[in-house]
Amino acid sequence: MTPSLADSLERYKISLPKVQVLKLDEYCRLLWDWNERVNLTRHTDYDKFVARDVVDTLTLADFLRTGERVLDVGTGGGVPGILLAIFRPDLRIELCDSTGKKALAVSEILQELRLNIPVHHAKADAVLSEKGRRYTTLTIRAVSRLVSLLRHLAPYWSSFDRMLLIKGPKWVEERGEARHYNLMTKIALRCLKTYSSQCSPQCSESETVESFILQLCLKENLDQLDKIIDGHIRNKGTKERTYVPRRGTSPKNG
Repeated sequence: MTPSLADSLERYKISLPKVQVLKLDEYCRLLWDWNERVNLTRHTDYDKFVARDVVDTLTLADFLRTGERVLDVGTGGGVPGILLAIFRPDLRIELCDSTGKKALAVSEILQELRLNIPVHHAKADAVLSEKGRRYTTLTIRAVSRLVSLLRHLAPYWSSFDRMLLIKGPKWVEERGEARHYNLMTKIALRCLKTYSSQCSPQCSESETVESFILQLCLKENLDQLDKIIDGHIRNKGTKERTYVPRRGTSPKNG
């Protein structure tokens, strides 16, 4: 029997409102249909979708506050941007991708989903350079190495407060590379969350994946962001030190 999205969510002990499950299922079908024409995702069954995309997005969403204006950089098939819009309608989401076919695909998917979300067919630096544009957070998953991100986005810190990155274990190596090229001098890096996900035995990719939520901001803004995030997490009833190591207490700082 082919598992349903509800089956996969239950398998991973994820409980969502029915309206969100229905919207996610509709998104999956649209995404996989487009994927036959445009390479948007490798996660083409419900187990991989839940274990990778849903888990990543829900984990990231814990660090976004109501009303934030978010730009999903290199959105590809819409993860995490479209999923954030489904899970967190209190956010103001925009998507960007420099590949025309992908930007068109996610635009059509959003139209079918009846989600009013702007899609920019452009690189992130082009979007950020537009006069009057100002974002709270850039969300970035599987786009490029840290060195490349910092080189391209460094001139535009006045247009956003922070980046939230979803990275694998090689982020430490990437941080070292960025330091080597003196790209971290003005940047504060926090590892906000470490988590693991594993596809079920029914999934063709059953290995455990270790992932990390990283926050990058200007050092001059770090104290203010720390206070905001700590307060946000306390309001959610979550132990703040689980997610936000204080300066000097963890090798994953900076």
